[in-house]
Amino acid sequence: MPRSRRSKITTLSKTPVRSTKASKQALVNEIRATVDKYDHCWIFSVGDMRNDGLKEVRAQWRGTGRFFFGKGKVMAKALGETPETEYQEGLSNVAKRLKGQLGLFFTSHPVDETVEWFDSWSKKEYARMGARSTAEITLPEGPLLTPYNENNSGDPFPHSMEPQLRALGLSTTLVRGVPSLNNAHLLCKNGEKLSSEKCRILKLLAVQMAEFKIILGSRWSKEGGFIQGKELNEDESDQENGMDQD
Repeated sequence: MPRSRRSKITTLSKTPVRSTKASKQALVNEIRATVDKYDHCWIFSVGDMRNDGLKEVRAQWRGTGRFFFGKGKVMAKALGETPETEYQEGLSNVAKRLKGQLGLFFTSHPVDETVEWFDSWSKKEYARMGARSTAEITLPEGPLLTPYNENNSGDPFPHSMEPQLRALGLSTTLVRGVPSLNNAHLLCKNGEKLSSEKCRILKLLAVQMAEFKIILGSRWSKEGGFIQGKELNEDESDQENGMDQD
């Protein structure tokens, strides 16, 4: 069968393919330049990783500190995983601990003040499925209001939300155009493992039961060398977030 002579579309532009090897080497170079710039290198872990929380912390330390999170193997390579390959003396002790959800934080800020800042900083977040409830919440009979509070003061949900609320397990009907509970509803008990549906309801009610917090662990300093601390492992990270390993 003869080939078709119809016009064929030929794309002249090409999407550049970024070399994985080149990008890793660029990260290695960037981390080493950061080691040269700052006095201290901290290992940090998070109890419940949230991108918005990390962005907020980055913004507050902009100009006085630098965070690297993810790509642990590349970070370890940049620091040097053995005494023979370490970028500066003692950094291999940091590199060999970079396993799991751990990051690096560089700063020249005094150690005591840095620890105090991170101990006092946290950000409330919405709970995810599997987290533990931090309070008992009973929704009263009548109009469903948000944000939830014990005084039952807030704004009613729009009528269009009623089917979604019913689908999440709430016994609601429209009363004068306002989604309302037919009976009082125990949403969660204190310490209860939260389902996906309950997490969605809590978010609709603007109830935050999780917390994003950065925990500082071991550190390396140009003058003092490596000082061992404690980083959260994966199990401890889940416990910090109120999650079980069922």
